[in-house]
Amino acid sequence: MDILEIAEIIGIISFSLSGFFVASSAKLDILGIFIASFLTALGGGVIRDIIAHKPLYAFSNNLASVLVICVVIVAIFFKIHRFNTIEKNGIFILFDTFGLVSFAISGALVGVESGFNFFGVVLLSLITAVGGGVLRDMLINKVPLILTSEFYGSVALVVGMLIYLLEKTDLMHFTTIVMVFIIGLLLRFIALWRDWHLPKVIS
Repeated sequence: MDILEIAEIIGIISFSLSGFFVASSAKLDILGIFIASFLTALGGGVIRDIIAHKPLYAFSNNLASVLVICVVIVAIFFKIHRFNTIEKNGIFILFDTFGLVSFAISGALVGVESGFNFFGVVLLSLITAVGGGVLRDMLINKVPLILTSEFYGSVALVVGMLIYLLEKTDLMHFTTIVMVFIIGLLLRFIALWRDWHLPKVIS
């Protein structure tokens, strides 16, 4: 199992729970919960693979769908969704951050493998990380998290830049990618702790 597939699995599990939490908070029925979880976990990767002209991982690997289904079933069974708001819920933030950073890494790795330039790698990292969440939020008529949350999309951009730099300096290996993963997590958590926001043009 290579580092790209590991990042995919971590991202799918984490974003399946993230989608589950959002859907439960929005009081969707069981079908709505599954749809929201699938969109969150697989939507960004589908967009990424279409852009990179790769076989769609979500549709060519049974593990992706099995992971989403298992995560949702376990979440329902253990009733871990009993809260009314998710924006500041620690469990949601934890899994959403793991999914964000994991998919940012997988998107950047696909961009590097596809021979994309700096902007291509960074944008593919962003699209993979936030694409599924944007589709989910649009479905439930909610403002996407990337437009409102502290340093959310910025984390994916930083991760994409770091992966591109690792490739260009021949430092790309398992250990350095794990270091990028940790940096991404820390950046997101510090941004939440310090309440960092990008400047607004209109106040």
